Amino acid sequence: MIHDFHYLKPASLGEALSMLAEYGEACKIICGGQSLLILMRQGMVRPEYLIDIKHLKELDYITFDEKEGLSIGATTTHRTIEKSETVKKYYPVLVEMERNLASIQTRNWGTIGGNLAHADPAGDPAPVLITLGAEVTMTSVNGERKMPLEDFFVDYFTTELKENELLKEIRVPPPEPKSACVYYKFNLLKNDMAIVGVACKVTLMDDGTIKDAKICLANAGRVPIRAKKAEESVKGEKYNEKLFEKAGALASSECEPVSDIYGSEEFRRHLVAVLTRRMLASAYKAVK
Repeated sequence: MIHDFHYLKPASLGEALSMLAEYGEACKIICGGQSLLILMRQGMVRPEYLIDIKHLKELDYITFDEKEGLSIGATTTHRTIEKSETVKKYYPVLVEMERNLASIQTRNWGTIGGNLAHADPAGDPAPVLITLGAEVTMTSVNGERKMPLEDFFVDYFTTELKENELLKEIRVPPPEPKSACVYYKFNLLKNDMAIVGVACKVTLMDDGTIKDAKICLANAGRVPIRAKKAEESVKGEKYNEKLFEKAGALASSECEPVSDIYGSEEFRRHLVAVLTRRMLASAYKAVK
């Protein structure tokens, strides 16, 4: 049973920030509630005040600029991103990721801001956005600050957000020429959360040499993990199954999975190795 709390519905972002500043650690932001309400029902989180920002239209937007890239407001739903023609045109991996995120009911109500702020390491958006080089904007009554998304996550369900801050926007740089990003998650049931997920982005030079690579792992540690040794191992090289196999092994050694009812640590490391090899090859072929 959920405990009693005060439900607050600010009329604007400014009012929401004032409420955050006033109630501090006694309150929680709710922006869809797909995860928070479960934790409250289990008694793991017991806020005295709940500040609902999902209805704030000033944070519900998707825009694209060829110089600035993609900007997504925090209250934008997963379904809106999935159906966006702009996102489909410039960042098809985001549409594909959203299409396989949970059920359509969850995508209709859950928001990108709520998902990232919840900081579940098994979440799908974070590894994809990290490989795309996304940054986040946090805001409070004291102003705004930005940081790369990969620095946003601190630990299980913990982010860099301060008590008086909320996540305002996610920005993704413009797509790089001759690059492709892919994502695949291994799960037992369609639309379930990842037992392990791997996002890879590959950028090629004109002769097919790998100019840059980014690899980010979901549910392979306390936070989304960049496999940087694996990334470095493929730079300056061309398509080579042995090369990608070695990168998979490196990624497996870089992650920090735990054992649970869905898979052992060893199984997850095996999945990371296999999926990294496959996603690198898939991204490479997508560019060619």
